[in-house]
Amino acid sequence: MNAEQPDQDPPAPAERDTPSAPRPRRLLPLLFGIAALLLVVDVVTKVVAVAELEGEPPVELFGGAVYLVLFRNPGAAFSLATGLTWLLALLAIVIVGVIVWLARKLRSTGWALGLGLVLGGACGNLVDRIFRQPGPLRGHVVDFVSLFAPDGSVWPVFNVADSAIVCGGALIVLLTLLGRDYDGTIHKSKRKQRSESGAEGGEQ
Repeated sequence: MNAEQPDQDPPAPAERDTPSAPRPRRLLPLLFGIAALLLVVDVVTKVVAVAELEGEPPVELFGGAVYLVLFRNPGAAFSLATGLTWLLALLAIVIVGVIVWLARKLRSTGWALGLGLVLGGACGNLVDRIFRQPGPLRGHVVDFVSLFAPDGSVWPVFNVADSAIVCGGALIVLLTLLGRDYDGTIHKSKRKQRSESGAEGGEQ
């Protein structure tokens, strides 16, 4: 008589890719290096934009695909929350704090890259909100890139920090949809779990 086989444990909903996952200390230079580089580039480009574009007509590039024009934005993208500059500054501070806290647990190169982009962009705009007029936590962000129109009517006028935040956020969303967590955990879809469970049962 064949011995009754024990019940198979259900597949774990997530597994940690420990053999190839980088250690957190190795990812910290990547995260903070990207953030620092973006912060420097953002500050320098804003200083140049203010010096060269203040009071000047828009500069047309690439046949009108891009315009360089100076805007001082008291709110967020799409001119939202223009009267809540202080709240946006506090939100940026919270975002920076959360990313620094997550950095200790990072085991994903993709997440390190995405968080570095967001951190650098948040710090870049936060510098404006703290140090530019009309005062601390109320400073207006310097925007200077407009697409397809010189007045931001097609797409809101933006800067290097805004671009970094959008790209970093998109990367983080993509990694989340792929089931990859910041701590190196890979979440499998239920369909994949069922197929693997069925394959294991067929081999017995």
